[in-house]
Amino acid sequence: MKSLCIKTNDSKVLNCILEQLELLSIDNICISKKTFRYYNNLIIHYTGTNISKFYNYICDILLNVIIIIYEQRKLKELININYFYFSEFEKTSILNNCCTLLSSDLLQREDCNNLIYVELLKYIINNKAIYLDGFVNFRIYKYLNALDEIVDTSVNSFIIEREYNEFINLLKIYINSKDSVTPLLHLIYMNNESTLIDENKNIVSINENILNTTYLSDISFSSNDFALNTLLSLLPQKVIIHIIDSEDEFINTLKLIFGNRVSICTDCSICSIYKSLSSAIFPKIQK
Repeated sequence: MKSLCIKTNDSKVLNCILEQLELLSIDNICISKKTFRYYNNLIIHYTGTNISKFYNYICDILLNVIIIIYEQRKLKELININYFYFSEFEKTSILNNCCTLLSSDLLQREDCNNLIYVELLKYIINNKAIYLDGFVNFRIYKYLNALDEIVDTSVNSFIIEREYNEFINLLKIYINSKDSVTPLLHLIYMNNESTLIDENKNIVSINENILNTTYLSDISFSSNDFALNTLLSLLPQKVIIHIIDSEDEFINTLKLIFGNRVSICTDCSICSIYKSLSSAIFPKIQK
């Protein structure tokens, strides 16, 4: 017979273990619960002969408990220690970023699970009892280091998003404070590149003075940079965006900046001309 005693004084942890025991069950298991002065002891007895199966069973249960109960606690702890200067609202946003990253990045999730599982297996093979708080705090440091990196990544994403939103808001304020110079501009978006034409369907030339404007990005000068800054210079009352391929972050940015001045078009005479041009220059691979 093989037995393991799981010690905890946390009712949430205890309830989570009991739930996992119900969800994940194997034959030849007997469970007893004993409460002492400091801990609730949950003792799992295995009377079968496949010890490896029992070890895997225990590891699966405790892995799930650590992810469900301890992971968010540790993420909060790391955020509070390393990024204490953020507001509570900002910390919550960073925590949400962490959870989203772990749930969406399957490889990252699997790596974290493996780090926990390996240490659990090594521990229960050599010990008859496990105190979960102590195990999480002192035995799975590689996993905690991985969480620390996830927090850093999430903070960087949060800062970038915050700066992006501030950038959008500044441009919206600028637009609303100025009078429109032209009634209408068309923006043709094809292969991630922008072309501007006026209401008479003439291509809008880029004034070299735009390069000296204070709101131009100093990182790159793509056609999208020029298009955005031309729009900010001419401030059209209406912008019709003709999507030849598909929308992306740049189009979403234009929508945020210009708001109800923007309308999206995917099927008009202008769209047809540029779709034909796109097909001629970039023929699709026949399936």
